[in-house]
Amino acid sequence: MTAAGPLLEAADLNVWIEGSHILQGVTFAMPERGVTSLLGRNGVGKTTTVKAVLGLVPRTGRVAFDGVDITAEPTHAIVTRGIGYVPEERGVFAALTVAENLRIAERRPGTHRYDLVHELFPELEKRREQPAGTLSGGQQQMLAIGRALLNDNRLLIVDEPTKGLAPRIVREVADAVARAAEEVPVLLVEQNLSLVRRVGGAAVVLDAGRVVHTGPAPDLLDDADRVRELLGVSRAAAPAAGTAAPADTEGRPTA
Repeated sequence: MTAAGPLLEAADLNVWIEGSHILQGVTFAMPERGVTSLLGRNGVGKTTTVKAVLGLVPRTGRVAFDGVDITAEPTHAIVTRGIGYVPEERGVFAALTVAENLRIAERRPGTHRYDLVHELFPELEKRREQPAGTLSGGQQQMLAIGRALLNDNRLLIVDEPTKGLAPRIVREVADAVARAAEEVPVLLVEQNLSLVRRVGGAAVVLDAGRVVHTGPAPDLLDDADRVRELLGVSRAAAPAAGTAAPADTEGRPTA
């Protein structure tokens, strides 16, 4: 792949679930650096899109990673190419300690970046012997992101990392996503527009299973009419940089 080429490409992705046509020709590309935010109202197919990229749901169309067609590959082969996935439900092992959760995420052979994980989330090092099921929601989210950062991945896919978190934790997670993006490109599914503004990068907007907008995220968020049209959010729900009161794309506070 040339330096100017996309890292990830999805072309004409279609997904049917229980007879419903969820994705209807989703096509987008993300660059090899920074954050690409996948936006849209609830139920438009954002999570299904990332699952289609990873081969977690049956789909038609084409997916390429680093210029290689991975459409026919099983999920485990796709992941070993260097893609880390943080699912919406976090998926931590409640009965295992923080350290054990990180240890079982180690991909071998490979480099395990404990220094980076502990730099971003010092709380994880402090609580290394604590069962993950006793962590707060924010701490569990940190652990889920930490597991994905642990391996030397070339892409992180992070699905709604701030969902249900208090504003203070939202800011910590936003800082961690921005810091992680300095190390590895991030495909971010997110409802919190404050976080999207914080990390910048590109925006891909879905509506009814189709891509309806692509472009720089800051440009979109600065256009109140387009934000209202595409996301159903007023200017008040799409705060300027530095605003501490985040809201989701339905205009509801996140805490």
